[in-house]
Parts: sequence; structure tokens; C-alpha cells
Amino acid sequence: MTANGIYNAKGDFDLAQASSRGDIKAFETLYERHNRRVYSLCLRMLANATEAEDLTQEVFIQLFRKIGSFRGESAFTTWLHRMTVNHVLMHFRKRGVKYEKTTEEGEIGELQDIIQSVVERPRHVDRLSLDKAIRELPRGYRTVFVLHDVEGFEHEEIAKMLGVSVGTSKSQLHKARMKLRDLLNKKA
Repeated sequence: MTANGIYNAKGDFDLAQASSRGDIKAFETLYERHNRRVYSLCLRMLANATEAEDLTQEVFIQLFRKIGSFRGESAFTTWLHRMTVNHVLMHFRKRGVKYEKTTEEGEIGELQDIIQSVVERPRHVDRLSLDKAIRELPRGYRTVFVLHDVEGFEHEEIAKMLGVSVGTSKSQLHKARMKLRDLLNKKA
């Protein structure tokens, strides 16, 4: 087995531990395994390929610095996902993204439920159309929509991450769904 094969056979926890001890090959293997997932999440939240590429690199720089703090209490992918979301949210805060503060309800969950709830009449909505419509959402709406309906965070968690009230999170989600409905119905 080649040296590279040895790294590929290791689990994420073992690679994280080796990386924290300065093993660059172990860190490279983690990067190769997870860079697409991190980029995809950044792209969904930012809807800007250039910014998503930049933030993906920043996430991995931050990961390199903080890899020693991964204790294995959750899956590495969960820990990296949370780190990525937090990094993107900090990016939003630095840029001064404003969130409206109104209170309206709107709870759903799974992707199929999202598609059905967003369009007025049942029809086939392909993933590309949905992704394009999500990218067209205003940043605040898109952030809450992705965090809640795509990533599965609860409103309480989103409110805490974004520094807003639960009502604001719910309102942003409701408005995002209404906007998506309009965008997808125009394409019908």
C-alpha cells in the first residue's frame, strides 16, 4: 500500500489527530475529502462562486489552525459543517448584512416538502431551477432558508447564529419561501 493509500484508509478522526501533530499529508487528505462539500455549502449560502472559493480557502485555513480542538464528540463532517456555517455568517456580519425584524410563521423541513410548499401547484421542479431560484433570493432570506430548510437547523439555533430573534428567523424563512414560490412559478 502506498503512503497515500495509508492516509486514504484512515478515518477523519485519525487524520484530524495526525494533522494536529503537524502531519501535512493527513491535512491534505482531509482537504481532498471535504473541500467540495465546504465549497458547496459556501456557494449555497453566498450565491457567489468567487466569494465561495475565497471562503472555502479561509475555512480550511481556520481548520488548519483549530484542528487540535476537534475532540471527536461528533462526526468530523458535522464539526466542519458548523465551522463553515459560522465562518460564512461571520463574513455576512463583517459586510453588515441587515435582517428585517417581523414575526410571521412558516415551518417545513425536507427538500421535497420545500419544493411542494414553494410552488402553487404540484409540478416537477428540477434541482437546477431550485438552486438558481435560491441564488436569486436576497442574502438574508437565502441564509435563513438554507440554514433551516436545506441544512436542518432549528429557528432557535439560527437565531443564535445570526444574532436575531426567533421571530426574525421565522419571518425571513416565510419571506424566502414566498419569494421562491414567485420565482419558480414565473419559470413554469
